[in-house]
Amino acid sequence: MVLTLFTQSSRLAKKRAILTIAAIAWGTVAILLLLSFGEGLKRQMDRNRRSTGENLAVMWPNETSKPWKGMPPGRRIRLTTDDVSFVADRMPELPAVIGEVVSWRTAITYGRKTVNGRVLGTNTIYGETRKHYPQPGGRFFTEADEAEKRRVLFLGDEMAKDIFGKEDPVGKTLLVNSSPFTVIGVMQHKTQMGVYGGPDQNHAVIPWTTFKAIFGRDRLNVLLIQSRTPDDMSGALKRLNEILGAKYGYDPTDERALSTWNIVKTSRNGQRVSLGIEIFLGIIGVLTLFVGGIGVANIMYAVVKERTREIGVKMALGAKARWITWPFVLEALVYTLVGGTAGLVIAILIVTGLGLIPDGSNRVLAFLGRPTLSPLIAAGTAAILGAIGLLAGYFPARRAAAIDPAATLRYE
Repeated sequence: MVLTLFTQSSRLAKKRAILTIAAIAWGTVAILLLLSFGEGLKRQMDRNRRSTGENLAVMWPNETSKPWKGMPPGRRIRLTTDDVSFVADRMPELPAVIGEVVSWRTAITYGRKTVNGRVLGTNTIYGETRKHYPQPGGRFFTEADEAEKRRVLFLGDEMAKDIFGKEDPVGKTLLVNSSPFTVIGVMQHKTQMGVYGGPDQNHAVIPWTTFKAIFGRDRLNVLLIQSRTPDDMSGALKRLNEILGAKYGYDPTDERALSTWNIVKTSRNGQRVSLGIEIFLGIIGVLTLFVGGIGVANIMYAVVKERTREIGVKMALGAKARWITWPFVLEALVYTLVGGTAGLVIAILIVTGLGLIPDGSNRVLAFLGRPTLSPLIAAGTAAILGAIGLLAGYFPARRAAAIDPAATLRYE
């Protein structure tokens, strides 16, 4: 009986039904695209943050700002490559302790091509910790390369392109500060959100034992540590300053002695920003969808008004309340379901089409990411659509069921 009444009423207003379904479809497309862009942005920003390395802190030796045991402030702190093993031995809980020595403008020559680039000497675990993953056919330097002071070099992808163009660099020999080096690998391309000293794609990396032999320097420009979990970083930094403070004679609470970039803290702030953007886009999408729901409710109220006399006659002839109520609820739910399904299909087609755009030279997609329609987004949208359809049909239906049959005889 309910299905029969619903079928009869829906046939009377096909144009109204089409417009209602179109409004719901538009709202569904809007919320799905907004949430998909938000999800894609969040995932890409997370990848960009992690491209520098995970659970890291970067420290630059600076000068003291506090007096300590009779010594005045303003003393320079000068770390050396020996401090890496010094810290690692006293903090075995750290997965990685890394040192960097840097030559900023170094002549790198291949054939007739010369560029002035940044050459960085470091220890072997740098490659894995700092996510310097080699392209196929190459590798990062090993402990044997470091121990034997081999003249091997790992290139950032942009520097490799600048020096070699389209030629495969692996196995080629070039000159670094007039000394021959063999290229053993090129870094896979990555988009970085946070950098220090410059993007990784624009530097060359060699073993620090080789760096010391070529440049005659072992004073650290940068010290990095990696903690096992993000929560461990705060305690690790405190312990590190206690160890180095005792060795170099500075107050462990002196934040200027070792200027520190806590990437863990920066990543957490970035995650909060990403979540805030996603919530903001979701709210806009939900409000857009609710506008469509309000349109459905208004149409259903108009239907109730148009059918007032019809409803009164049915109730006077003994129609049960649910026979009056459920056709309106069912009609609103069907409009919502059909419109939501159409919107979902359109959104999937748009997201899929955007996913086919190559991002090799598209810096916008590389930084902001591709829209991603996750199962969680689809399930959340379906729940919202169901709630809107139910509410849009329930209140007009309740009004229809409350009509006094006698009053309908006087209704025009």
